[in-house]
Amino acid sequence: MKIPYGESNFHKIRTEKYLYIDKTAYIEQLENQGCFNILLRPRRFGKSLFLSTLRHYYDIRFQEEFDTLFSDLSIGEHPTPLKNRYQVLFMDFSGISTESTQSIQRDFAFEVTKRLRIFLEDYHYPTEVIRRMETLSSPASLMKAFFEIIREQKIYLLIDEYDHFANAVLGKDLNLYQEIIGKGGFVRSFYETIKTATMEGIVDRFLITGVTSITLDSLTSGFNIGDNISHHRDFNQALGFTAEETKTILHELTACIPDQQALRSDITKWYNGYLFNIRSKKRVFNPDMVLYFAKNFNQEECLYPDKMLDANIASDYRKIIRFFSIGDSDRNYQVLEELLTLGHVIAEYKDKLDIIKEFDRDDFITLLFYMGFITIQGSELEETIFAIPNHVIRQLYFEYFKKEVEQRSQVSIDSGKLKKAVRELALQGNITPLAEEIGQVLALLSNRDFMNMDEKHIKTLILTLLYQSKVYYIKSEPEVNKRYPDILLLERNPTKVNYQFLFELKYCKKKDGERGWQKKKEEGIRQVEEYLRLEEIQGLTQLKAYLLVTDGSALEVVAVG
Repeated sequence: MKIPYGESNFHKIRTEKYLYIDKTAYIEQLENQGCFNILLRPRRFGKSLFLSTLRHYYDIRFQEEFDTLFSDLSIGEHPTPLKNRYQVLFMDFSGISTESTQSIQRDFAFEVTKRLRIFLEDYHYPTEVIRRMETLSSPASLMKAFFEIIREQKIYLLIDEYDHFANAVLGKDLNLYQEIIGKGGFVRSFYETIKTATMEGIVDRFLITGVTSITLDSLTSGFNIGDNISHHRDFNQALGFTAEETKTILHELTACIPDQQALRSDITKWYNGYLFNIRSKKRVFNPDMVLYFAKNFNQEECLYPDKMLDANIASDYRKIIRFFSIGDSDRNYQVLEELLTLGHVIAEYKDKLDIIKEFDRDDFITLLFYMGFITIQGSELEETIFAIPNHVIRQLYFEYFKKEVEQRSQVSIDSGKLKKAVRELALQGNITPLAEEIGQVLALLSNRDFMNMDEKHIKTLILTLLYQSKVYYIKSEPEVNKRYPDILLLERNPTKVNYQFLFELKYCKKKDGERGWQKKKEEGIRQVEEYLRLEEIQGLTQLKAYLLVTDGSALEVVAVG
């Protein structure tokens, strides 16, 4: 089985016999939805492949290949009257330099020119027409000239990564963002020409993909014709893989694993959890994460990939995590802290994001939802409960939280020493180096008056330190028979460790003194002893259990059992 990891060319996938998960049933749903649609999803969620699928379905140039490409797919069995009816204009704005207004406009115009030239050449328009159009420089003038050339034609417009460069700009320079997107900006002018072309019947249909709605919302009346279907129930599973699709991908590949239920549980914890409509029943997996696992699964030794977090995905998400600085950075930090301490945040989902006039807490949380940093967990009255979708995103959160802790408290946390301490823990069962590192960080931060020192915050800090090593799968307050150990460090396939750990944390206020400390210690020991009697905990091999007692600066480690 050929795994199409990183491959978004539908024609190549189908003709070279790569694995393809059939999403073509959504083509008819898109047609029924309307002519002008916008479908937004987090990074690396299969958007480009979906656009390539549409391109090959609607493009008149692929009419003779329809059976080869689609006959065994859902849309091939039930084609719509619009199949292979259009000349298709495709654009991709993912490679735009964001150094300055000039570089953005130059690269944007270059991409527009290139795509218009390819279109005109593919459909055999006169060479002199192409040359004349290329004398123009602004994106809007290029589009106006193009639409004049094809005036008698109806086209399907596909735009991929419409906001890629705008997001990069927004994350570092709000004024520059307003200059290019706001009134009089060249991006708005570009989309205004498209709006005019839809009114004149030249652009008969379009689909635009990207990550967030901020750029579209910022265009306001300049481009108010698109229907944002991103969070419609009917399109919840249009991109990404369902549990059934993921099982299909991995079934043959991982047949050597005797415990298939444990495999599915691991894959779910790492890559699943996304829900884009609160009334939808099925959560979806990030498709690139699943394909990364499939591509890197070691069939010969029947082992998981050495790293469950794909470096490419991590790099993409680290780039857009700069969005945490948009608006009130202190308020945004509090949202992050709430997510890590409580596991969820509650907010009103905003239908429109206005970065210029006001950008409040609900706006920021809605933005995190678009980016895939949180997803829908449930609802409370008129508000939505959002939670971290999976272990990949949680790992990235803790990376970022460490940087925030260091910056806000003006301290440096040595990741190298932490990794070494965790290795000592995993191989020798020796907790002393880790306890020393935790104690030193607590002492430093207590002197900076950095955080509200209570049990939740200290646990979050300890988790942040533990997440600097990738040796263990870290469970925070997992539910075990309705009881909740604070932290479990579990063996993570394929990493082999000699010991697994259960940590319980107790916080004692300094004003309670030695007596209060002893009381918390006795209480904690009893709790750990209760956990160790649970069947699920007893099933963990080579388990060591410890109670950690702290007042926010001093730390005592007590072995239990």
